[in-house]
Amino acid sequence: MLFGRTTPQIPTPDQALKGRATREYEVPATHTVLGNPLLGPYPEGLEVADFGLGCFWGAERKFWQTDGVWTTLVGYQGGSTQNPSYEEVCSGLTGHTEAVRVVYDPAEVTYEQLLKVFWESHDPTQGFRQGNDVGTQYRSAIYTHSPAQAAAAEASRESYQKVLTASGHGTITTELLPAQGREFYPAEGYHQQYLDKNPAGYCGIGGTGVKLSTPFETNWGASCPTGIAPAPDATE
Repeated sequence: MLFGRTTPQIPTPDQALKGRATREYEVPATHTVLGNPLLGPYPEGLEVADFGLGCFWGAERKFWQTDGVWTTLVGYQGGSTQNPSYEEVCSGLTGHTEAVRVVYDPAEVTYEQLLKVFWESHDPTQGFRQGNDVGTQYRSAIYTHSPAQAAAAEASRESYQKVLTASGHGTITTELLPAQGREFYPAEGYHQQYLDKNPAGYCGIGGTGVKLSTPFETNWGASCPTGIAPAPDATE
């Protein structure tokens, strides 16, 4: 049984809910803040990044407030159940984490700048929780779309661990995996840009207060020839 466990655990594919072949709800066409389409295909030249950092309501706002981001949408990623519902994800029986898909223009904002927003906007040492939000669906995660993204994410994790350790924090638990094979399922319409529709709504996102220095200290330039651009601090 998966119910009644005191420590959350990700179900195996055999244990997970089976889901369904198609999505049973509509996703809005347009971002309520940025005015661009939520779903692809996206214009040529844009790139995609996927992050999990706790409750996706507040996480999404962090990224739509970042210059160079073209659109954002929230969803479920990293699990086994096809086309899960919010209620199923919250049961802990799908294996997904709440995620934000960030579609951005690399000429205006680098992936490294998005990583800085990611790390500084939550506590990546908490395992299957983020603040008072407890469960496998709140785990920290980065799902990468290219070898360059994977190299940058790993370098940033190593660099941030150093400054976290120096500040008295624990070990990073962030899941870092390729997006390939880990389908992103858009969440129900009422979750999309939730804090724009409900400005006084719940936001469980909060960082450690520790900043990530750029450029990252690990040398990965050979894997990512575009290099690392300095990033501004993330703002609410």
